[in-house]
Amino acid sequence: MPRILYLVHNLSDPAVSRRLAMLRLGGAEVEIAGFRRADAPVADLPAETVVELDITHDARMLQRLLATLKARYGAKRWAKALVRPDVIIARNLEMLAVAEGLLSLWDEPPALVYECLDIHRLMLRQDRLGRGMRAVEQRLMRRANLLITSSPAFLERYFDEQGAPPALLIENKVFAPGHDAVGRNSALDGVEGPVQLGWFGALRCRKSLAALDGVSRALRGKLEVTLRGRPALTEFEDFHGTVEAAPHVSFGGAYRYPDDLAPIYSGVHLVWAIDFFEEGQNSAWLLPNRIYEGCLNGAVPIALAGTETAAFVERHGIGVVIPDIEQQTLVELFGRMTPERLRELAGAVAAVGKRAFRCEAEECVALVSRLAGVAGIKRETELAA
Repeated sequence: MPRILYLVHNLSDPAVSRRLAMLRLGGAEVEIAGFRRADAPVADLPAETVVELDITHDARMLQRLLATLKARYGAKRWAKALVRPDVIIARNLEMLAVAEGLLSLWDEPPALVYECLDIHRLMLRQDRLGRGMRAVEQRLMRRANLLITSSPAFLERYFDEQGAPPALLIENKVFAPGHDAVGRNSALDGVEGPVQLGWFGALRCRKSLAALDGVSRALRGKLEVTLRGRPALTEFEDFHGTVEAAPHVSFGGAYRYPDDLAPIYSGVHLVWAIDFFEEGQNSAWLLPNRIYEGCLNGAVPIALAGTETAAFVERHGIGVVIPDIEQQTLVELFGRMTPERLRELAGAVAAVGKRAFRCEAEECVALVSRLAGVAGIKRETELAA
């Protein structure tokens, strides 16, 4: 059983808690250290030890840099609360820098794993800052034994060019042990009333909001749009004002993961899986949580051509891929969405095995086994053999 130290940039992030639970379900012992976002409580973290390094702030890169340097060079002090790990997992670049400062604390350095699930736009700039950031990442990755990422496009379009270590792909599947019930698309039973479209999760794309408002107005009630999740208010001129003024768009607030997934996705026929937040870069390369959450619960995904999300739905033979989000394109798409067409699309999603969208216990065991192998630890079954 490997002992893992998980270094995270945001102890308040529920996704961190889910990854911890995956590691523990896979058989690992886990301690965690990281930063907490200002005004946000630490999430419920299933770890033996939790070390809060500092408080950081969104969109304040200089403050986060200083906090990172303080944690890196103060590692000898705060690491006294930790047992020597077999593996250090560093989630995001800033924590990879902190991890490098830890490696020299032990006579036998632990294995180092770099977990990167998004490519920040700063890393892709072609100016001096971008080149400098990539150079730092490349230098730090030379110490890493393994890279964990969540989309094939991150490897093909970025990491393969950066000299990354061997990679392990862990998709953003729904992780919800004990929540076996899943939703069902009502289109399978016939559609009465308007077509229902859901845009759920991280709401940060102003282009999507404008497009959905426009097409729902043009269709005059034949399309109803429901928004759920946490809007990035800094990305919109007036998110709440726009929604309140939209006659066929409503916002239902945040939702609980995983408890609310089945109800909210069962309440829509289609799920909007398009995002222009970092257009042509991270948004085109990622595989968002909503694609897995929606498909697991029967909702039909709508993706943009040329993105990894579109490649995903095409591999599985599901969903709808559109060339753009111009109003004419969307009016034609939703205007022709008959009950028969919806039923056909929903049936294709329902026919795909749930394992494609849900993380099972054996995947957690495989993850921990890979980490143990990186650290040179053999599992008990291997030793017995």
